[in-house]
Amino acid sequence: MVEPVEVNRAEVLQGLPHGFLGRRGGVSCGVVAGLNLGLGTGDAAVAENRTRAVAAVLPGARLVTVYQVHSASCVVAGDWSTADRPHADALVTNQPGTLLGILTADCAPVLLADRRAGVVGAAHAGWKGAVAGVTDSTIAAMEALGARRGDIVAAIGPCIAQPSYEVDSGFQQRLLGDDQANARFFAAGRSDHWQFDLESYVAGRLEQAGICSVERLGLDTYPDDSQFFSFRRATHRGEPDYGRQMSLIGLD
Repeated sequence: MVEPVEVNRAEVLQGLPHGFLGRRGGVSCGVVAGLNLGLGTGDAAVAENRTRAVAAVLPGARLVTVYQVHSASCVVAGDWSTADRPHADALVTNQPGTLLGILTADCAPVLLADRRAGVVGAAHAGWKGAVAGVTDSTIAAMEALGARRGDIVAAIGPCIAQPSYEVDSGFQQRLLGDDQANARFFAAGRSDHWQFDLESYVAGRLEQAGICSVERLGLDTYPDDSQFFSFRRATHRGEPDYGRQMSLIGLD
């Protein structure tokens, strides 16, 4: 018997259809066993998993996703087919019945909402997209639909946490070159290596952009292979593929 879809929710988004999903509750098998939602895996069970995911968050909604490329691009959710998904890493909408979906497997999923304006957004913030400003692009796109920056709240879902995210000195120097204040997101690791706090970096970008209410779920994707998919864990184990979890937000 397949277990129910596990949905992690944020207090700041309470009352809105949303969920940060993990690995539990799907029908995939093998190295991507569970609720694998990534089309790029070639997993025949993804369609059924996506049906289950939508039903767990906003039954009957139209799921809209993009072809993620680790960019800062954000688009307004449209009526495109799976094959015609735009290359972008964030979506926004003000249309009821639309469910925005972002895939991750260590990168930070960010869900945003302005309840008063009836506008929501979802962003895929890996380090490349986060540094490039994907959350800034999402906020601007929400404002273009009528949101007010001061009314937007945001939640950061499951992502690789600082104790699990080792980077080299070149990575650290790149971020320090952008802003010396970024030093606060690094902890000393083994020789010439550092532990990077992606969640805090993304939260810092949101706060710097004027988002006053930012919730961090504090869920690490790396250590528990029964709860979340992780690209880095799969790489360390030499596995041939890895699953993707999805974070969802919509308007009913």
